[in-house]
Amino acid sequence: MIVKMKFLSISGPRTDIDRVCDVYLSKYEMQLENAVTELKTTDNLLPFVEMNPYKEPLAKAEEFTSKLSAAGTPADTALSTDEIITLIREVNHHYLELQEKKELLKKNKDELLEKLHVLEPFRPLDFDLHKVLHYRYMQLRFGRIGIDYYRKLEKYLFEDLNAIFLEGTRDENFVYGCYFVANAEASKVDSVFNSLHFERITISDEYIGSPAVAYESLEQDISDLDERIDEIDKNIQELLDDKAGKLLGARKRLEELSNNFDVRKMAARVDDNKEDYYILCGWMGEDDVAAFLKESENDDKVFVVVEEDREKFFGEPPTKLKNPKFFKPFEMFIRMYGLPSSNEMDPTVFVALTYTFIFGAMFGDVGQGLSLFVIGGLLYKLKNMNLAGIISVAGLFSAFFGFMFGSVFGFEDIIQAHWLRPMEAMTNLPFIGQLNTVFIVAIAFGMGLNILSMIFHIINAIRAHDTENIWFSTNGIAGLVFYGFIVFTIVLFMTGHQVPGNILMVIFLGIPVLVFVFKEPLTNLAERNHKKLETGKGMFLVQGFFELFETLLSYFSNTLSFVRIGAFAVSHAAIMEVVLMLSGAQEGSPNWVVVVIGNLVVCALEGLIVGIQVLRLEYYEMFSRFYKGSGREFKPFNNHKKQDKN
Repeated sequence: MIVKMKFLSISGPRTDIDRVCDVYLSKYEMQLENAVTELKTTDNLLPFVEMNPYKEPLAKAEEFTSKLSAAGTPADTALSTDEIITLIREVNHHYLELQEKKELLKKNKDELLEKLHVLEPFRPLDFDLHKVLHYRYMQLRFGRIGIDYYRKLEKYLFEDLNAIFLEGTRDENFVYGCYFVANAEASKVDSVFNSLHFERITISDEYIGSPAVAYESLEQDISDLDERIDEIDKNIQELLDDKAGKLLGARKRLEELSNNFDVRKMAARVDDNKEDYYILCGWMGEDDVAAFLKESENDDKVFVVVEEDREKFFGEPPTKLKNPKFFKPFEMFIRMYGLPSSNEMDPTVFVALTYTFIFGAMFGDVGQGLSLFVIGGLLYKLKNMNLAGIISVAGLFSAFFGFMFGSVFGFEDIIQAHWLRPMEAMTNLPFIGQLNTVFIVAIAFGMGLNILSMIFHIINAIRAHDTENIWFSTNGIAGLVFYGFIVFTIVLFMTGHQVPGNILMVIFLGIPVLVFVFKEPLTNLAERNHKKLETGKGMFLVQGFFELFETLLSYFSNTLSFVRIGAFAVSHAAIMEVVLMLSGAQEGSPNWVVVVIGNLVVCALEGLIVGIQVLRLEYYEMFSRFYKGSGREFKPFNNHKKQDKN
């Protein structure tokens, strides 16, 4: 059902707004509206412009608590606001000091890693780096050369070049190494190597020993830095874990304070030189309003006004759904389509009953139904998934129809069918002949749902005081009479009874047709509205004819759509028969692996398809007749006390 909403205004001294939020709004769900824009009849309204002082401490508290290692630590909520701010400031000071040291070590590590990367290709070279880089009569060049150019270097130039090239390592593209050249020949040799695209690599003379020794020394230095970084991380963790309870309590309280302060975004203030006070306004459930008024009646700093003409001045109230726990998961389908407005009925219970019933009829099997019930129930219990809850309830109805059809994991010889076998049951109908019974029942069921949808449409129209949709629309009383009489006539004919005479046909079919065509002028007449037709008479009649044709076609197509219930019931039985045939069950020795896999595939794929098809029936065949879903969601002030309580 839809919770009845009331629009109320709360006011008091400006400095008391935080207390009101903390004491009252933390207990009751209230959707706040912007008081400056909503209260148009009040003069001198100004917005609050203060910055939230709790946002930065809250961000720090969230950062610190996200790094805690101790799970299940109880929150210490005994600290005052000043103590919380002091705690966050002190922890942040020590935390930043440790982080600064850590960042410096990481920078040093990155520098060493860069040196390690440069030195790595030259590890095979066997000489003392410090010595060779300080030769008086010879120069040393480190670098790399493309493999193709290196081959040319080997083939044509080594014999004529006064230089020695020592190879280090090579990869797919380059040869790494160095060459020695005398000072007198340095310029010439450098030019030759440059022409062969030799890329020089600078290596510092700080290293003692061979490149391999220098490489190992760098690795040791990096390892030492990693140990120091790990030690700082340990110190940070100890710092936070030692104050885990206080930090958790601080975060919780700062969330409340920050949210309370953010209420100012929706509040207005009035400064008339005599008083400085705030105004909050918004929507609250009727029961919450009564409890709030009772609790605050002795509070001389809180003044509450419940507005009676909310529809006229404050627009449509938001929609808050309240349904029994059994039907709660099905609210997901309602939200997907659109929440009901305040003058619409809540279709949650209707959807829950029809969806699960139709699903069960289309997917009737005791074993598969109970499997869906158990798996869906466990997921709903552990993960709180609405879809899982829907699957669980649908599984119960699937098991029920499995008993009716006599099917257990596709086997039809385990239990007797308490109603019929979908593939075998046939019924003789006048004029038509033999037809599968489940098809007939499906169409009859669809007719009943169409009639019920029309009744819901009329109820919604009465709530909205919509004369046209009450009396003259295709889903109103005129449509109900027309369609209901057709259904009644078909039932009489198919059961061998005498159908109504011509006079009744004219009354119950002809008159509604005229009402459909002339619904606009009839509505104007009923509402005493002398509005002229927007189009000429001729165009009006032409338009009315085509609308009538569309209406009759929609009645037929909507009714025929429910044949899919019977079609899927038959196809499910046929598919399971194929699975059992493939497993060899008909020969008396089934392959249980094939049986299990077949049932799993059918549950997953056909269950998904059936679920989508049932949802299509709900939305397109039923909702289209009575439901608009134009409501807006109720979004209460985010309070943590109430959440913790729940």
